[in-house]
Parts: sequence; structure tokens; C-alpha cells
Amino acid sequence: MVYLIIGGSGSGKSAYAEQLMERFTGVTEKYYLATMQIFDEEGEKRKMKHKAARQGKGFLTIEQPRDIKKAVEQIRPGSAVLLECMSNLVANEMFRADGIVPGGQVKEKILSEMRALREAASRLVIVTNNVFEDGVPYDADTLAYIRTLGEINQCLLREADEAAEVVVGLPVSLKEGRKEPCGF
Repeated sequence: MVYLIIGGSGSGKSAYAEQLMERFTGVTEKYYLATMQIFDEEGEKRKMKHKAARQGKGFLTIEQPRDIKKAVEQIRPGSAVLLECMSNLVANEMFRADGIVPGGQVKEKILSEMRALREAASRLVIVTNNVFEDGVPYDADTLAYIRTLGEINQCLLREADEAAEVVVGLPVSLKEGRKEPCGF
């Protein structure tokens, strides 16, 4: 089963995703797949805040800001995985130290990795951001990122068994039970 959770910054999507994971029974392990790349003290503080919020919930944390297939190798069959979050993963894969990777390549790589993750886990919860509604003009590279994330989110939504948008802490159902092939 694949669950997609989308929302704006500070919407409560992470808390909702963790609550969803807590309801899963009969899974081997519960993994928290953290994709945030830490660059500074603020990022470290944010990471520690998230870790504290998960404490006592039975999560095994895997920090993997890129190359999700490496994390797949660590996941036991029959487990539940919470990927937090797709927007970080897309940015990390696109904006690399050795240059900017074209959006099409990033999309293909990430969707391939999501297929591998879905096959490894009995339940997969993917958290992603809604970064499309601010109406602010951006440079070409940022627009390419937004476009790529949007295309990935659309594909994830089509393939998901269930999806919700979290708005001010409340989940609003977007989809239940209809899967549409997308290549993920």
C-alpha cells in the first residue's frame, strides 16, 4: 500500500504521516527514511526536533538524502516506511555539488527508486510539499525544480492507494483506492 501525504510548510503533514504509521499493525519494522541534507546549525536543530518527535514511536531512522536505493537494501521485507520528504529528495538529487541534474533524469531516477522502495515495504508513506501556489516568479533552475517535483507528485498521486492533503493540521482525502499506472 502506498500513501501520499501532501501539504504546505508547517501544515502538520509530518505529524499526520507519523500518526498513520502508528496505526499500521503486522509490519516487521517501521522505518523513518529522512532525506533532509544538513548544511548548517539550523538544519541540525530541525533534524533533532523531528527525532525528538519520533522518540518512543518505534521508528528505525535511516538518513539518506540521496540515492534511496542504498536505503532499500537496509529495509526488512514486510516493513512500513515513512519517506520524509520528497521535496528534499528532489532538491538533493537535482542540485548537486557537481552541477544541476536535468529534471527528466531526476524524475526517472526517483520514480525508479520509489518502485524499489514500494517493493521492499508492505506499506509506504511518502510526505511531500505543496510548493506550487505562491505565485512568486523564480529563476529558471528553481522553476525546473518546481516542475520536476510537480511531475513526481502527480505520478505518486496516481499510483497511491490513498492520498491526503494536510491543511492546518487536518487531513483532507484526495484519493482512496483508485490506482492509475504512471510508471512508478
